[in-house]
Amino acid sequence: MDTIKNFSNLFLDVWSGGAAGINFNEVFFAIIIFLLFLLFRGIFAKIIIRKLEKFVSKTTNQFDIKLVESLKGPVKFFPLVIGFFIASNYLDFEGKSLLFIENVNRSLMTIIIFWFIHQIVEPISFLIKKIEDLLSKDLLHWILRAFKIIIIILGSASVLEIWGVKVVTIIAGLGLFGVAVALGAQDLFKNLISGVLVLVEKRFKIGDSISVEGIVEGTVEKIGFRSTVIRKFDKSLAIIPNFQFAEKAVTNNTESTNRRINWILGLEYRSTSEQLIKCRDGIQKYVENSPDFYISTDTPVSVKLLKFSSSSIDMRVRCFTKTKDYYEWNNVKDRLIIAIKEIVEKNGTSFAFPSQSLYVEKLEK
Repeated sequence: MDTIKNFSNLFLDVWSGGAAGINFNEVFFAIIIFLLFLLFRGIFAKIIIRKLEKFVSKTTNQFDIKLVESLKGPVKFFPLVIGFFIASNYLDFEGKSLLFIENVNRSLMTIIIFWFIHQIVEPISFLIKKIEDLLSKDLLHWILRAFKIIIIILGSASVLEIWGVKVVTIIAGLGLFGVAVALGAQDLFKNLISGVLVLVEKRFKIGDSISVEGIVEGTVEKIGFRSTVIRKFDKSLAIIPNFQFAEKAVTNNTESTNRRINWILGLEYRSTSEQLIKCRDGIQKYVENSPDFYISTDTPVSVKLLKFSSSSIDMRVRCFTKTKDYYEWNNVKDRLIIAIKEIVEKNGTSFAFPSQSLYVEKLEK
């Protein structure tokens, strides 16, 4: 009996003494408090978020909708911060334990503040419509990403300062390392600057069909800090360093008002003047009457005899299509080629091809 009594006294003594001067009754109740807030977190988040979603569903304002979507994370995390703060204050810490708990509470509060700021950066951009028109959508996306990264860095630095880590010393140490890295990362900075220039000058945007002289032709899928992703017309993926867009000629086919057809046709020298005139007028008439082509003072149709070449009489056909779509443009060219071939054959002549005539002089014996 004495053994059981001694064990019971020891258990009660340890239970009341607890750990670090805190009895287990307080620890138990602190855990219950935190668990209640953990349970409350789900209920609170559901109620608040549902009410906000119901409210913004009645409006077409993109700011309201994006704000509610972006704040779901901080709203769910906030009850945990409050729960830990109340539970820790219920316990009577002393000395280093008290300092540790205070630092944890300060860190959690700092995280929730910077998380909130991080999440509202993008919704705020919807309030300033003119920025997107001024900077372009892709450049604005870059700036928002840069702001978010800066907020994360500042938040991390604030948390480290709470725990006594001197961020200034770390930055100073990284400075020398950064110089060495910069010397070996010149191409990275060149690509970064070129990417910024592409967006500032609005050379192209995501979804545009572009061609880079001697490099690639396709549709822009992503504009990154270092490179741009282009889906070529054969559906393969090309990743092009941004400096190529600064050093090479870039043609933005999407921004063109009309696509142009500019061909040189070579007709045989045995073609008569009448045949040449009929071919010229027939092609001109076809283009003018076809619904595929757009004719105006800025986009005239021109079918003219050009010059006498070495093996043909050249005729230039220049016109502009109504469509800007690449694949439909090819269909228009297909129809025009067939029409020209029919017109030439109908008028009794044909196309020339490079040839040479060899004259052999017969010598008399």
